[in-house]
Amino acid sequence: MTESRVGGDWLSRRDVLRVGSLALSACVWPGATKAATAKPTATSVIALTMLGGVTHIDSFDPKPDAPDEVRGTLGTIATRLPGVHFTEVMPRLAAIADRLALVRSFASGNNDHFMSQAYVLSGRPVPLSQIKTEPNVGSIVARVQGARNQLPGYIAVPGFTFPGPPPTNLFTAGWLGRTYDPFAVIPTPEEPDFTKGANLFNPASEVDEDLRPQALELPRDIDVDRLAQRSQLRKVLDDRLRSAETDGHYSSAFNLLASSQVRDAFDLGREPEGLRSAYGRTKIGGRCLLARRLVEAGARFVMVDYGYDPDYGNLWDNHNAVSQNHPHICEMAKRGYHLAGIDRAFAALITDLESRGLLESTLVVFLTEFGRTPKINARGGRDHWSNAGSIFFSGGGTKQGQVLGGTDKQGAFPTSRPYSPADVAATIYRALGIATDQRLYDLQHRPHFVLPHGEAIAGMLA
Repeated sequence: MTESRVGGDWLSRRDVLRVGSLALSACVWPGATKAATAKPTATSVIALTMLGGVTHIDSFDPKPDAPDEVRGTLGTIATRLPGVHFTEVMPRLAAIADRLALVRSFASGNNDHFMSQAYVLSGRPVPLSQIKTEPNVGSIVARVQGARNQLPGYIAVPGFTFPGPPPTNLFTAGWLGRTYDPFAVIPTPEEPDFTKGANLFNPASEVDEDLRPQALELPRDIDVDRLAQRSQLRKVLDDRLRSAETDGHYSSAFNLLASSQVRDAFDLGREPEGLRSAYGRTKIGGRCLLARRLVEAGARFVMVDYGYDPDYGNLWDNHNAVSQNHPHICEMAKRGYHLAGIDRAFAALITDLESRGLLESTLVVFLTEFGRTPKINARGGRDHWSNAGSIFFSGGGTKQGQVLGGTDKQGAFPTSRPYSPADVAATIYRALGIATDQRLYDLQHRPHFVLPHGEAIAGMLA
């Protein structure tokens, strides 16, 4: 009998035919690859993607000796690294700074949100006309290394914080085709335009967000055994999985539906109350906890998406324009859904991964498209600043407990080599053992390099 190998398990021809006329998508079939040129240091990635432009001066690169209009009103605190300080709103990450590889000379070089965000997500600098044509790093990983344990190769949690206006979905596989789009836990919010939300001056930080994908909920009258029958499979897919179809994952939906382990991986209700509280009962806390659950279940690439929000508006784009209804940037930073919230959630994630023996094999990367202006503007906000910003890596073979790069006394320009989004992408590929000079083909069979520009950050990986 003819056999096929899918995600590490052998299926007979009869097994494949049981799913009817639907072909298993490339979300499940590993892509053909050439041998990577370097031994991998990680098997999974969690990309903490904070689109909007996180302020570096009010978080990881404070300037206490700068003028008032630069340093702001936040105090600084010592970290576990001698001589390295964060601001007072980052105490938990300061306490585990020896688990971080901090990059203080990150620079995208473009102050436009759309182009810089596309650059961060793909590692490819593009003009405005091409912001949706280039595949996200997660899509490339899914194409080259395939899925694992029946989970999609690239998962976005939740996958709907689109910049704008108008709301624009930059979470895309571009020329790879929609098969490699991320599996969005929540494809679209009730109100996709974040500018039309409540926009309260001080919205609640604690939100119990439901992150169970509706596409994975079985109808009450259908169990997994009946699902295996072709007629029931088609009925369920037709009736319940249209959202998966629009995400490009329609033909792999059976694999997700039929696995109780996959469905359980998305269930935060299985976590103890104490651990959920450690992450924070916030949107970012829940999303980070779900990322850990997914990696533990075998997910290869998980993007935690937290940027544009119907409840909070522009989370990180803190110009403090009248329409934003924000407080002063230094007061905003203290809120549980802002810097104080990611401090708690990120520190809990890294600690949790380490306690479970997963940090060594999981590369955690904090990403944003640029920093904010050194000078606080007249409204108490900071504007776009692509000349300098801060990101970090942890786990996955990184040399932890170091700071790479630095900025001048006002946090305006790097005093050492700047690292671009292309360099960050190259570092991720290097950690996974993916050769950047490998060629992939688009839907018209045209060749593209995995990454045409960028070099892995020297000294980042073991």
